[in-house]
Amino acid sequence: IIFILCFQVLKAGYSSPWRGEQQMYKLDIGWPKTPEYFTGQTFCVAVDSLHGLIYVGQRGDNVPKVLVFSEEGYFLSSWNDTVEMPHGIFVWNTAIGSSVWITDVGTGKYGHTVKQYTPLGKLMQVLGTPGNAGSSLIPLQFDQPAEIFVEETGEIYVVDGDGGMNNRLLKLSNDYKEIWLTGTNGSGIGQFKIPHSVTVDAFGRVWVADRGNKRIQVFDKVTGEWLGSWSGCFSEDGPYSVRFTADYKYLIVAQLNVNRLAILAAPPVGTIGDCVVVHSVQLADETKPHLVDVDMRSGAIYVAEIGAQQVQKYVPL
Repeated sequence: IIFILCFQVLKAGYSSPWRGEQQMYKLDIGWPKTPEYFTGQTFCVAVDSLHGLIYVGQRGDNVPKVLVFSEEGYFLSSWNDTVEMPHGIFVWNTAIGSSVWITDVGTGKYGHTVKQYTPLGKLMQVLGTPGNAGSSLIPLQFDQPAEIFVEETGEIYVVDGDGGMNNRLLKLSNDYKEIWLTGTNGSGIGQFKIPHSVTVDAFGRVWVADRGNKRIQVFDKVTGEWLGSWSGCFSEDGPYSVRFTADYKYLIVAQLNVNRLAILAAPPVGTIGDCVVVHSVQLADETKPHLVDVDMRSGAIYVAEIGAQQVQKYVPL
């Protein structure tokens, strides 16, 4: 009887997290199967759509920095070597294999770097000088690099500046040479205050979450030319993460301080226009969604939540 009464009280006090009419996603309450493996602050998540794997970067003393789950939610493995403070994580798939890129914002001997690992955690490549915060004068000298996006061609986009000296967007060739670099600290066109997340659409445009300026800025991926910006949707809180849905029709944006995922209509080829919120997912208080990733096969959204210290999976309806 006590259990039934408690359940009724809980049910009566529960309000649906959904706002608006068009419900687009629902929480997969069975993911992961073993949440006890989240032992630190979960800062970032990356989906390997090809192999059905989910990589999670977490921080904390004496915790594994990278956890690997199956898309069904089973814990598979973890690794820790040469990762200090993961901030962003990205899986790059090619015809000959896959690798995991991590931006490390630590201030110790492994920090201020962008690193490439095998799926089992063996270090393959280091960009930047480990342990040395850079200045904007040297392209491959990072200062708290926030996130990385790698195209199928191997061309790399890095947003460098999770609170460090640098506030810039950098494009590198597949042999790690600078193609173009844009951005300084400021709020003008093409300037940044904490460029926090980066992604590329199917139409040759680079999208950057310019967190401190409460806007998204868009650039031409070939030239680095500024194409436009969105600020109208972010008066309450700046964008922390940007990822496209599998069909590139929508942009998923995490807003940490208001515990929300905003789903914006993505413009087709042509002008950027202004942002339109199609839907939003209101998360629980103090969840603090930091970075997200999208499974480009199933369409599922994975959300790394600093406050809740977990990753949650939302599936499209």
